[in-house]
Amino acid sequence: MDKTRRSVLSFGICGLAVALLLASPARAQAKKPPVFADFASKLAIDGYDAVAYFKTGQPVKGVPDHTVTWNGANWRFASAENKAAFAANPQTFAPQYGGYCAWAVSEGYTAKGDPKHWRIVDGKLYLNYNASVQTNWAKDIPARISKGDKHWPSVLGK
Repeated sequence: MDKTRRSVLSFGICGLAVALLLASPARAQAKKPPVFADFASKLAIDGYDAVAYFKTGQPVKGVPDHTVTWNGANWRFASAENKAAFAANPQTFAPQYGGYCAWAVSEGYTAKGDPKHWRIVDGKLYLNYNASVQTNWAKDIPARISKGDKHWPSVLGK
C-alpha cells in the first residue's frame, strides 16, 4: 500500500474513532443535579432557610454558620434550631423537585426555582421561576403537581 493511501486510510480510521467517541452514551448530556444549586458555592435555594418557610411563613436568608450539606448541595439556615430540624429530616423541608421550578417540571423540563416565589401545598414546599409563572401554576395546582410528580426525576436527564 502506498504512503498516500495509508495516510488517507489512517485519517479515516481516526475520524471514525472520534465520531464514535462523541456519539457514545458516556458523552450523552450530563444529568442535572438533584438539587438546583449555585454552580460555584453549591448553595441550595439561594441560601434561604428551607425550614423557615414552614415556621414563619416567609422566606428568610440563612447564614454561613448554620450550613448542612445534603443531596449534593449546601443548605443554610437562620438558626441552629432550623439547621438541626433539617438535618434530622431533610425531605420534610427541602423544596419539591430539588428546588427547580414546579411549573417547569410539570411541563417536562427544568428551570431555576426562585425562593421568593413559593407555596406550601399539603405540607410540601414548591418554588416557581417568577411571579408570572407562579400565577399560571396556581391556576390548577393539583394537576400541576400530578404532572410534575410524573416527570420527576426523569427531567434531570433532559
